[in-house]
Amino acid sequence: MSIPFINAEETLLSVNNLRVYFRTRTEPIRAVDGVSFSVADGETSALVGESGCGKSVTAMALSRLVPEPGYYAGGEVWFNGVDTLKLDLDELQKLRGAEISYVFQEPSSSLNPVFTVGYQIGEALLLHRRGLNIRDETLCLLNMVGITDAKRCLRSYPHELSGGMQQRVMIAMALACRPKLLVADEPTTALDVTVQAQILELLTGLQHELGMAVLLITHNLGIVADMARNVHVMYAGRIVERGLTEEILSAPKHPYTRGLLAAVPRLDSDNKRMTGIPGTVPNPGSLPTGCKFHPRCSLATDLCRQNEPDEQDVSETHGVKCHYWK
Repeated sequence: MSIPFINAEETLLSVNNLRVYFRTRTEPIRAVDGVSFSVADGETSALVGESGCGKSVTAMALSRLVPEPGYYAGGEVWFNGVDTLKLDLDELQKLRGAEISYVFQEPSSSLNPVFTVGYQIGEALLLHRRGLNIRDETLCLLNMVGITDAKRCLRSYPHELSGGMQQRVMIAMALACRPKLLVADEPTTALDVTVQAQILELLTGLQHELGMAVLLITHNLGIVADMARNVHVMYAGRIVERGLTEEILSAPKHPYTRGLLAAVPRLDSDNKRMTGIPGTVPNPGSLPTGCKFHPRCSLATDLCRQNEPDEQDVSETHGVKCHYWK
């Protein structure tokens, strides 16, 4: 299925049949296997799925950050009219941080513990925005992300800050060069519920203020409802369902998507227990034949075990890979 809900003139990022594998002594591990999606200029799209489904590898592949033994087995990543998979190292250095920037999960392990916050933010400014007053711009960024005592934070080391403040610092670093695309990889991991809401509200506000596109990586469909225009559901390195957010949340077609939604706590439900998805995510080194979800699916038949489904159109803006989606 094509991706009709994004106009070509507005497309900032277009990923076509991306394949990222990891070398082993035997067969390669297919971490990302034929993924395609687009993000329009200024909009938010979400990649959703359980841990190990390939979301983070897909995100890192956008600017060729996947380390060895990973390699790019095929596909294209068109960003602002350029295929990033064909750029040389100097061109990639200009792209990373300046045009595509990341908020990585677990800020406590992403920030360098031996450098101050001011030094780490200033490093990006020094690399991509020379000529600025680094200290003043760093203070401006810290104020922008809602840190009240910015001068004290500037001199602080990461371990001296709370988890919420560390995440705000990560966002300030990501926004330092005013990127066109912000990749937010599990931006609320390990934060309590109140701080999660603050971080998501902050990201939404900054997106509108700066006019950037956001690719939100998460395992929780519950947090994308108010943020993302489009949702792409990943399983075992593939996108199994995609569509406008309201379509996916109100009428999911793939059994895996339904399982993810059933696992989201609801205050308006009388059920005391949430419904989980049976089984576990398959080992990427030994994926099942046919539909990769069939060992965990209650609808599975011999057709599912033998043949991997092609993507079918539910509507002009909704596609699903399932033999029995109807």
